Formats: sequence, C-alpha cells, structure tokens
Amino acid sequence: MNAERRPSDAAAAPTPRERANAIRVLAIDAVQQAASGHPGAPMGMADIAEVLWGRHLRHNPANPAWVDRDRFVLSNGHASMLLYALLHLSGYDLPIEQLKRFRQLHSATPGHPEVGETPGVETTTGPLGQGLANAVGMALAERLLAAEFNRGPHAIVDHHTYVFVGDGCLMEGLSHEAASLAGTLRLGKLIVFYDANGISIDGEIEGWFTDDTPRRFGAYGWHVIDAVDGHDAAAIERAVLAARANVDRPTLIVCRTVIGYGSPNRAGTEGVHGAPLGADEVAATRKALGWTAPPFEIPEAIAQAWDARATGAALERDWRERFAAYERDHPALAEAFGRRTGLDGHALLPADWIGRIDALLGEELGDTPVATRKAGQEAIGRLASLLPELLGGSADLTGSNLTNWSGCREVTATQPGNYLHYGVREFGMAAAMNGIALHGGYLPFGGTFLVFSDYARNAIRMAALMRLRVIHVLTHDSIGVGEDGPTHQPVEHAASLRLIPNLDVWRPCDRVETLVAWISAVERVGGDAGPSALLLSRQNLPALVIDPALRPHVRRGGYVLRDASDARALIIATGSEVMLATEAAAALAADGIAVRVVSMPCTALFDRQSRAYRDSVLPEGLPRVAVEAGVTDVWRKYVGLDGAVVGLDRFGASAPASALYREFGLTADAVAQAVRRLLR
Repeated sequence: MNAERRPSDAAAAPTPRERANAIRVLAIDAVQQAASGHPGAPMGMADIAEVLWGRHLRHNPANPAWVDRDRFVLSNGHASMLLYALLHLSGYDLPIEQLKRFRQLHSATPGHPEVGETPGVETTTGPLGQGLANAVGMALAERLLAAEFNRGPHAIVDHHTYVFVGDGCLMEGLSHEAASLAGTLRLGKLIVFYDANGISIDGEIEGWFTDDTPRRFGAYGWHVIDAVDGHDAAAIERAVLAARANVDRPTLIVCRTVIGYGSPNRAGTEGVHGAPLGADEVAATRKALGWTAPPFEIPEAIAQAWDARATGAALERDWRERFAAYERDHPALAEAFGRRTGLDGHALLPADWIGRIDALLGEELGDTPVATRKAGQEAIGRLASLLPELLGGSADLTGSNLTNWSGCREVTATQPGNYLHYGVREFGMAAAMNGIALHGGYLPFGGTFLVFSDYARNAIRMAALMRLRVIHVLTHDSIGVGEDGPTHQPVEHAASLRLIPNLDVWRPCDRVETLVAWISAVERVGGDAGPSALLLSRQNLPALVIDPALRPHVRRGGYVLRDASDARALIIATGSEVMLATEAAAALAADGIAVRVVSMPCTALFDRQSRAYRDSVLPEGLPRVAVEAGVTDVWRKYVGLDGAVVGLDRFGASAPASALYREFGLTADAVAQAVRRLLR
C-alpha cells in the first residue's frame, strides 16, 4: 500500500499477519452474528489474500467497473466473508454495517457472492468449480481484447485474472473441462491459488479425493508451483512473482493451509467449515491471534494499511492518461473499444443499430425449405458484419450446430480470432461464456445439441441468475433428429429450459423467426439483459409466408400468423410444428371450421408483453390447442385444463424423422382432430 496510507510511525506499521488477522476476525464476527456461514476457509486463506490484495491486485475501490482492473474470482464462494472483508478493508462501498448484516434479507453481503449485489464482486459463485471456469473465460477475453485493440506502445488491455479455489472446486468435473481448455489455450495471465487444506464438509478428503493435483494440472500444460506454505507471506510472495513472470502458461499455486487457522480447538477440522465457532471458541481464537479489538472494529493502523483507495485512483488515473493518448492516435479503435466495453456509460449496441436492423428485417430471406440451424448460420453471417464483438464457438459440433460463418477466424493458443473450438466440454463452454460476458468486450455464443443442454444446465442457470447476455445455440431440437434415437432426441428440454427465470427460450419456425430470435438475443441489454437459448431444427422446414407487417410482432414472442374473422378455435405452435398447425388450419377451413394460428417462438418474451397485447393474440372464449414435439404440461398455462395439447410425453425412438412424427401422432390430422373434439 502507499506509504501515506500507513501510520506515521514506521515501527507501528502492521505486519502481514496482523493484516491477515483483520480478515479472519471480520469473518469470525460476521458468521457468529449471522449464526450461519463458513468461517474456516476465510481464516485459512487470509494470508494468501493479504499478499495478493495488498501487494499485487490492480483495482480501484472507487470504480469497481474500471475496464483494465485485474479480475479476482472466489470460486469457493462459500468463503464469501473473505471477499466481503477484503472489499470493506480496501475501501469499496461496503460499510461495516453491511458486514454486520451478513446473510440477512436485502443486505449487500449475501451468503454467496452475487455480481450486481456487492460492489467489487466479479461473478456469482457458490456452485463449485464454476468460478474457475468463469475465470478461464475472463482470461481468454483479456487476451483476445488485447490482441484486437492494443497497438504499439498503447497497451490499454493488460491485466491478470486471479482465482481462489478449494478442494471442492477441483473435485467437480467442470474443473477438468475448464483447466484443460485453459492449458490448451495457454492463458498465461490466469493465476489460480489452490487452498489445499485437505478438508471438505464430510471431513478429511483422503477417503474420496486422492488425486495428484499438481501432476494433473501439469498434464494440462499448466505451470505448477507446489507445496507453498499458505501461511508464510514471503513464500506466497515468491510464488506470485514466479507466476506473473510465466507468461506462456496458466499457473496453479498449491497453497498448503489449515482450515480455520487460529482457532485453538477447531482448526484443521470439518467443524469449522460451515458453522459459527461459537462464543467460547471465538474468544479463544481472538486470544490465540492476539486480537484485542471488539467485534467488527479494526485498529486504525491496520485499517490505514489496508486502504487501497489512493493507490487504486492512481492506477486508474494512469490508465486513463494512457487511454487518452491511445484515443488521439487511434480514434476509431478507441470509439469501438468504448462501445464494446461500456466504458463510461457507452451504449453496447451500435449507434445505427435500429436502422440497420429494420433494413435487415425488410430483406427477402428466401423461400426455399431450410433447417433453422442453417437459418441461424445465415443470421450469424448477417449480424457479424454489424457486431465485431460476436465470439462464437461450439462444443465439437461446428458442422452440426452451424455456429461458424464466412470470415470467422479460429482462436488457438498462438493466434487470436472470433471462433472457439471448445471441444466436448458443454459445461465448460457455457461457464466460460459466462466469464467472457462478465469480462466485457465480447458477446459470446456457443453451440451444442439441445439434449446436451443438460450437461451445461447449471451454467445456463447461473447466466440467467446474473442476467448475462450470452447466447446458447441448441440444435437438433426434437425427435426430428431421427435415427440417432432417444438418447439424442430432446422431449423435455424445451419445457425444462423455459422454467429458468430470465432465460429467453426461442424455438423459431423459419428464416424470419430465426433471424428475429438472433436479433432479440443480441438486444438483451440494460434492464432486459439476460441469456437466450435458440432451439433450432436439424431437418428442413418450409419457409412460411410471414407478411412483412407481421415481422415486428414476431419480436413480441408470439403473434397471429394466420387469422380468420370468424375463428371458432385457435392453434398455438412453435418451431417445426408451426407447419402442422397451418396445414391443420387449412384442412379445417375446407370443412368450414375457421381457426386462428398463433406462432409462439418465445413464451418468456410473449409473457412480458402487455395484457392487452396478449389478450389480442389469445382472446378469451376461443378453444385452444397447442402443438409441440415435446412434453405437454408446459402448454396448459395457455390452453387451460379444457384445452388440448398435441405433444410427446414419452421418449422417442430410432427411425427416420417422418416415420417418428407419424408414429407419435404429431401430424396435421392429429391437430385438426384435437380441434374438432374441442368444438363438439
């Protein structure tokens, strides 16, 4: 820290251990007052945190969003009081009153760190391993952004990503996916501290976790610094310097620590992992640490030694001076960088976005049958010229997902680009995309089969919880997959994804709806921010004649595709089943039964429309039939208990798609018959 922030008497300057003990006692006090929480990990990692935050981390407490700050991720998020103590002590807008309200309703100190709730928290963590995978995305975004924007002496992007992980993070399979990818891409500015304390909730881990973790990470291609005493500030300092000097590989620093360090009777045991110490042990621990200040009070000398506000302001001021020089030499690049990172309130979408999109939606898109996965690829190609921040990829299914586009450039360990081959790592891909979005500068999207969204589901959920603008391209969306059989045929997945709050799930029926789905996903910024899932077909679908006047209504998630002034019923459909609905309507019309056809490619977006609009599309009094090649219960909210749903409440089978649709009664005739039954 800066000398002026320390006591004038140099002899009174706090020792590293005293600074670390400030973290320990704040964690102890907050957990004790809340009667809930995890004191052991903050107590065990306090010395590591003191070295990193006190000597190396580049950040500005007055501006947590400074774009060239170092990123710090607490992957073992149950240790949240470690982070809250660091933020409070460093000078962030997190007063001691908020630490006293740890884990209480509407506090800024929730049980696990939540981005957007607490200044300085970079990502929401708690589900173990995801923070590590988020950090891989952050480090990747830093590298790509630096390659794209840095010019000559102007290094406007130059920061590290630091991560704390515990044994639980490394037991999770996701850690393999993330670490393997980071090693392959040689992300040299990613530095991970492993809190190797040998304890998890059930006790000593030797009975269930005996991996040789250093050799495991060495095999991934990481730089590994093993057997660092996690309570020796000098040893930790040497490790950090060695990690920062190694620019060609990510680094794992294995810190041997004691969970609950300082607790005379519970240190080194599972008893300090997830419960308060209790009044007697709190008193004994304070005595053992030599800490005499009352609860939630930090001695002035220690508080001044921790205060990072002056240092942080100077770091950002220096960066802004360098950015001003960059802006003079490269004004167009500076403008693009400002927009894409949201610098100083820049809008994320281009200034001419609305006009360009209106023009795009007015174009003729073709009338030949096409799979919506192919229509998606066409949409990506159209948008890529407007949005250079698009960063695509696929989990080893590029040729099937069709997430690449003409002119995209492959990202490798030695070359930047805008397309990633994530390998067969669906969970790792989704969690890394969250990190990319959190970092800023890129709009990530990635593809896999819809049925494999199960592998990625918790990362998709975390994106929704954090309201991140990421796009999941989930192809092969139904039994239309055909011969691959029930293992690859999603029947419950669309309904399951629709249950996730803040996630917009699109199942478009043709080129127009697919393009609108992509545009809507891109436009999820500001108050409407959040992830989108685009569910796209493997099989070709006919191009529907969607009146250009209706295209704005597609952007409302549901609209009247075919109408009749004397309609006696209505049919709601999505994706490939919209064709069945229109064919059924034609057959019914031939019998003198007029029906309205509603295409509802995005139920979540439709539900956000005004009541008046929703009632205009789905008026009361008209019997309703819904059709979708999937489970039926989700559609009861629209058709009611008296309506009908044509769907599939069982797993599929291996056969050509056309045979499967006939076998399972997903036909225009079945839809027409369902309408007739309602009208009897």
